[in-house]
Amino acid sequence: MDRALIACVAVFAASAAAEEFAEIELIPDKPASWHAGRVFAPLTGLFRGGLGYWYDPRVIEIETTPSGAYVDLFYVRGSFQRAYEQTESPVKVILPPRIETDERDSVTIRVMANGFGQKDAHVLVRSRIEKLVIDLEPLPNQLISLNHFYLAGRGSLSFLTKEALTFRNQKADDGFSVVLTETAGSVESYESIRAVRSPVISSLNGQQLGEDLVVRVALTDRARAYDVRSRQSYDPIRRLHSFSLDFVPPDGGAADIERTKQALARVGPGAVTGCARAFDDSLRGALDPQALSRALVPQDRFMDRYTRATIKRLGEVSPNGLISALDGSKFSASIPIELSAAASQAGSAIGYLALLRAFVTELEPAPFHRSALKGWIAPEMTPSGFDTVFERAEADERSCTGPG
Repeated sequence: MDRALIACVAVFAASAAAEEFAEIELIPDKPASWHAGRVFAPLTGLFRGGLGYWYDPRVIEIETTPSGAYVDLFYVRGSFQRAYEQTESPVKVILPPRIETDERDSVTIRVMANGFGQKDAHVLVRSRIEKLVIDLEPLPNQLISLNHFYLAGRGSLSFLTKEALTFRNQKADDGFSVVLTETAGSVESYESIRAVRSPVISSLNGQQLGEDLVVRVALTDRARAYDVRSRQSYDPIRRLHSFSLDFVPPDGGAADIERTKQALARVGPGAVTGCARAFDDSLRGALDPQALSRALVPQDRFMDRYTRATIKRLGEVSPNGLISALDGSKFSASIPIELSAAASQAGSAIGYLALLRAFVTELEPAPFHRSALKGWIAPEMTPSGFDTVFERAEADERSCTGPG
């Protein structure tokens, strides 16, 4: 009984292994023209393993790494394509018997997989090659992360990649697409792409199409009148390239600037004292200090003005008008040089993250509070990761019982 069971398992395994290979015929409509080799086939077959060499169907097994790659098959005779099929690997390609072929008949095999470079192979139909394994190489560039910033009517998208980015834009009725050539997306970047929503961007979708990553940007009705400006930079420390798109209102956003001033003026001492400090301490402790510093350091972008304004407000609502840093330093918000010093190390300013939370809550519509804060202080973090640390910080604030 055990032997029977083992035999059944063996048969099932063999059947499953056979089913892994799709079978596809790549046979021209007409055989090759008559040739003298047909007359001598019985004789020459003796030196090539028997008559089966000429008369048996020709089969080539094709496997790829990674498996499941797209395979284009071209049957070429006399410099002309005679048959074409498309399938996925692994595949068994059934070709005509050699007796019906010309000595120069060949199969061109083009293999593609999302995130990998394309590779071609050529096989003569009359050759003895029966199995082909094609290893694909990862694309030379990768999208490490996509950073989304939005505040006060303006926004930006920043693509961080390993190598300098080659791209092209394609217009659409509701926005545009950015085609990142020879670039693969990472798991983290796809999560960030799917999560992007703001009063400027209604949706963002990423799709790997062979060697190119296509990011489709759908704009809100308001943002379709915006100017889209691009800029590029390089981070020599992390060896990452940045390509950014800035969305700018036609009038420069004068009304939104006034709105930010009013919202910032409504942020009072309660936003940075008491149990708000528990939120501030918890959130800062959960964020990577270097990433936080990178996000807040002045970088010649539209967010810089708001960083300086909010740091100044922190000093105005803090005791004695002083901004306290984690290292014990204190800066007066009323002295320009000290204010600049505080802005250059905003990530270590005590109470600053709590103040930013209060500010974006005053400024932005309810659905965009958290995403605006994330884009400001943790643009490189995945949305799910930021949600976790933010909710934990709010829980620590709710459980706070002291003065902070």
